[in-house]
Amino acid sequence: MTTHVLRVTGMTCDHCARSIEKALSGIAGVIRVEVSYASGQARVETAADLPVSALVGVVKAKGYGAEPAGSAGPAVPGKNEPGLRIAIIGTGSAAIAAAIRAAEEGAAVTVIEAGTIGGTCVNIGCVPSKIMIRAAHVAHLQSAHPFPGLKKQPAIVDRAALVAQQQGRVSELRYSKYESILESNPGISLEKGFARFKDAHTLVVKKPDGGKKDLRADRILIATGRAPAIPDTPGLKDTPYWTSTDALVAAELPQHLIVYGGSVVAVELAQAFLRLGSRVTLVARSRLLSGQDPALGEGLKAVLEGEGMGILTDADVKNVRFDGKYFQIDLGSETLKGDRLLVATGRKPNTAGLDLDRAGVKTDGSGAVIVDDRMRTSVPHIYAAGDCTDQPQFVYVAAAAGTRAAVNMTGGDATLDLSLMPAVVFTDPQVATVGLGVAQSAKLGLETDSRTLSLDNVPRALANYDTRGFIKLIAEKGTGRLLGAQVLAGEGGEIIQTAALAIRNRMTVEELAGQLFPYLTMVEGLKLCAQTFSKDVKQLSCCAG
Repeated sequence: MTTHVLRVTGMTCDHCARSIEKALSGIAGVIRVEVSYASGQARVETAADLPVSALVGVVKAKGYGAEPAGSAGPAVPGKNEPGLRIAIIGTGSAAIAAAIRAAEEGAAVTVIEAGTIGGTCVNIGCVPSKIMIRAAHVAHLQSAHPFPGLKKQPAIVDRAALVAQQQGRVSELRYSKYESILESNPGISLEKGFARFKDAHTLVVKKPDGGKKDLRADRILIATGRAPAIPDTPGLKDTPYWTSTDALVAAELPQHLIVYGGSVVAVELAQAFLRLGSRVTLVARSRLLSGQDPALGEGLKAVLEGEGMGILTDADVKNVRFDGKYFQIDLGSETLKGDRLLVATGRKPNTAGLDLDRAGVKTDGSGAVIVDDRMRTSVPHIYAAGDCTDQPQFVYVAAAAGTRAAVNMTGGDATLDLSLMPAVVFTDPQVATVGLGVAQSAKLGLETDSRTLSLDNVPRALANYDTRGFIKLIAEKGTGRLLGAQVLAGEGGEIIQTAALAIRNRMTVEELAGQLFPYLTMVEGLKLCAQTFSKDVKQLSCCAG
């Protein structure tokens, strides 16, 4: 009998150790196996004629690294032990959150970036879009506010000046929240270049000068984000269409902007351009916000049309042409003509060039990396976080996932619970949701009772002279336990977190109705909606408890 000791890399928990034990025990000639996650070693007793290479091959086939303990190479560190090498592909919110936490745990972290540091949110997503939306809101109020004692006048818009201010703030935040962290944290190093997998533990980084560098790591995090997905519409790819990236930095306002898409990015930017002075026609392949309860999309559509936007839903774009000055969008029954076309029909994962198959990392049909609630991929020591995964595409989800991935890569055990993820669409009024809708509840076998409160019943909305929208609460029938909330309202994003906390604490609508809410606030609408489960709020005094 012979005893072999293997050094095993890539284990993240005791479950990994048990998985390796099972695989090794299945080899003919293996007598006894003990695998320790804490020490990073496998002790295998075998028949004398069984070569150690057979053991190493089986461990590697499971997605882990393995070598005889007596051979050269770094020992596998345990939690907080110096020497753990982590490579992170990307420098967006998920990547930087992971890098900071992993460095705090004592790991040596290398982040790899092929383009601009900071990812989508700060550079071409959340930050610039919200600045533009806010400026458009101010412009809209100048000409469309509800107060007759204040003179209304069209806003005089200097689009180039707005973009300069916007991009100045983008640069500030990129430096303070991303670049300065990479510069000042001694546990994090930056490698510029495009990374792809050579094998499950090795990345090949193609440098800007054309050179290549191999980077070997104990753990790897994929955090490469997404890019605009362009539909295969005849003629479209031969035209100078805009993506959201182009639209956000456009120095001139279109005379007639055609927006192709009906989801979050499409409706947010369409309203912003409309309020800054462009004529806007939105063309949606189905309905607005098709992933949400239909009432939310219908309510928003009525608002946008009321502001003057043309909206075509369930539209089939047959062909797109550009004659050098105008786009022509063929819908079959009619042809739209505009000087700019914004394509906002979704985003695709940036995974195509990573050679994930070389590492054995599995993706779904869209190319998104499949992860579990610990951000583990199909390969135990490779993790993924952010928009490149099959998780919801929100920056706060990405950052939370990145932090939890780092905890798990360094020996901890952290999960990400997305059952109560609040979401906001930053139109005006805002669309905000959390928890379960009626249809989702039914799929889970839950009987529900729901109430919808129009905003003309909310004192703050009346005081604002803006009663567009509603608040809807969904409760479990019988118990009254709050299951979900849907809001179409000004400041809807500020309202929804209160609903999330109420659901998290398993409050009933009766308990929510009995809470003290400050008067006059929009969030008081949650209390009023909760009260409608048992009474007619029209018969209450303005701030009745």
